[in-house]
Amino acid sequence: MLETSVSGGTDSPGRAQREPKYWGLKQHLLDMLRSLPPGAPIPTERSLAAEFDVSRTTVRQALAELTVEGRLLRVQGKGTFAAKPKVAQRLQLSSYTEDMRAQGRQPTSRLLEVVEEPAAEELAALLGTKPSSTVLRLRRLRLADGEPMAIETTHLPLARFRGLTGRLESGGSLYQVLRENFDVELGHAEETIETALASPEEAELLGSDVGLPMLLLSRHSFDTEGHPVEWVRSIYRGDRYKFVARLNPPS
Repeated sequence: MLETSVSGGTDSPGRAQREPKYWGLKQHLLDMLRSLPPGAPIPTERSLAAEFDVSRTTVRQALAELTVEGRLLRVQGKGTFAAKPKVAQRLQLSSYTEDMRAQGRQPTSRLLEVVEEPAAEELAALLGTKPSSTVLRLRRLRLADGEPMAIETTHLPLARFRGLTGRLESGGSLYQVLRENFDVELGHAEETIETALASPEEAELLGSDVGLPMLLLSRHSFDTEGHPVEWVRSIYRGDRYKFVARLNPPS
């Protein structure tokens, strides 16, 4: 039986704080995960509830937190498994393909959508074009070793990159195509990272639960001459991905 623990509180003298049942179960599961290899199955909600004498709601809360933290992988219709370590990507101006290959993973992409559309005023300003000029929107599902990692939506000025989609092979690097076929070298980019919740469509594509926290990246890239090249919105699985940055003291 899983017991709650009582400790002295600091907010009010003499008041005891009771540890939530799900928290105690979570610690037990963390201890168990330390001895399990990635991909090992986790006991069902029913068996965990019976073993630790807690409700299935308590079990679900513990499993949900461990999933968000990347410790567990929940596969719809199959069960819950010990997760692989999160993919750690450095924040640098490189392509997804280059990043995955540098980590020894096999990158692939599935082209979800290719659309030519008039640019709204804000997007036109980002890409250095006139409002209502045609932009190319590429939406791709990014995978690593066959596992869905991110949904990436890239906007580029069509006039500058006509014929690009025909040169972009599945799993290929967009930056490599820009470099080899359009003589574009990227010089710098501005990138922001936020959190977002997965929509039903995004959750289905990424194989995750609806409402699972995601990492939302927006990148505005420029070439070496300072001209805008792309504006990208990417949503990454928060349970499978983390970003690493090297920090230096101000000069």
